[in-house]
Amino acid sequence: MKPQFLIAAPSSSSGKTTLTLGLLRLLHNRGLKVQPFKCGPDYIDTKHHGMASRSPSINLDTFMMSEGHLRSLYAKYSAAADVVITEGVMGLFDGADRMKGSSAEISMLLDLPVILVVNAKAMAYSVAPLIYGFKHFNPQVQIAGVIFNFVNTESHYQFLKDACEDIGVTPLGYVPASDDIKIPSRHLGLAISPENDYNAVIERAAAHISKTVDVERLLEITQRPVLRVPAPAILPPARTIEIAVAEDDAFNFIYKENLEVLKSLGKVTPFSPLYDYAVPATDLLYLPGGYPELFLEQLSSNQTMRESILIYCQLGGVVIAECGGMMYLGDSLTDSAGKEYPMVGFLGLKTTMKDAKLSLGYREIEIGLNRFKGHEFHYSACTEMDMRGLTKIGKVFNARGKEVSTPVYRYANVIASYIHVYWGENPDWLRLV
Repeated sequence: MKPQFLIAAPSSSSGKTTLTLGLLRLLHNRGLKVQPFKCGPDYIDTKHHGMASRSPSINLDTFMMSEGHLRSLYAKYSAAADVVITEGVMGLFDGADRMKGSSAEISMLLDLPVILVVNAKAMAYSVAPLIYGFKHFNPQVQIAGVIFNFVNTESHYQFLKDACEDIGVTPLGYVPASDDIKIPSRHLGLAISPENDYNAVIERAAAHISKTVDVERLLEITQRPVLRVPAPAILPPARTIEIAVAEDDAFNFIYKENLEVLKSLGKVTPFSPLYDYAVPATDLLYLPGGYPELFLEQLSSNQTMRESILIYCQLGGVVIAECGGMMYLGDSLTDSAGKEYPMVGFLGLKTTMKDAKLSLGYREIEIGLNRFKGHEFHYSACTEMDMRGLTKIGKVFNARGKEVSTPVYRYANVIASYIHVYWGENPDWLRLV
């Protein structure tokens, strides 16, 4: 038995991420090994989880993963932990199609009690029907307790506490509003900035919630048996290969299990398109997404790196490029002010951040008899300037099965797309090139 729970909310912007980060750090500071998970495809919250807990955070996603794979991941990474905390996504029951892919679905699949975070800034006893509805909407979803956010006084909390007690849900305290624990946002959700900034905010969040949240009671009511799932058999590859992975401030949107698959195939060498001189010798180059638009001057001025990647591609090098990685392989990238910067120049594509519009959603790629799943989330727009042998492969569908226009490009031995494909369960994606 160990404390295991899922932190969810009635809606986004209720404060569940700040509370999650504060709890992760608070429990870590007590000497506990805390394992974080994140519902959904987000690759930014997981970075903050890892920073707060000093343990890598793992995505759990019922659209991109089979139920068996998801349960296997949870069992694998939670086995050695003292406490396991999963952060939900959006509202508790919000999924890509009704509840499909929702935090509620994952809580049921893993038998996790839910700790509901409610923004009670402008509510008192009226939270009773709200919590009652969440408690009874689906009896398989266990609402174990409630933490109220943006509550500044004990007298205000007493109304909320009364509401919980009248409907049979454990009140676990409240969190006063505080500018000191606000985490800055950026256009792709929570921002990535120097670690010291976040460490300070997370440390303050931990101290802040410890004063008014009953952490001992939270750990007591969320004790659950350890999930045990047999580890899948992994056959060693016929040969090991050299793999280079771009990983720096500009390129870092990487699913941990994708990286684990690469490590099973050979030696993984991280490198930096921002700071290194040239791409390392490799059999496979992985250019993940990230924030290349924030480092255009550095990426463009590092000509030796751009030239080394161009030559690698021209000589038939194998490349998987996702979103920011695809933008980097194109001819140029234009910033929001309209200034154009030359990039690698292998793909006849130009991307721009000017007049940016959001494109997002789950994606399923159909190539022949193969299907691959992933997620699209970007603000840039891409224009095909010169196809130069560039072809579009497969068909792409959204979570409801409707075909969408997001292209998957192939040129020579390069596969490039805006889609962040999850291959942690299906490594066949790597065999397309």
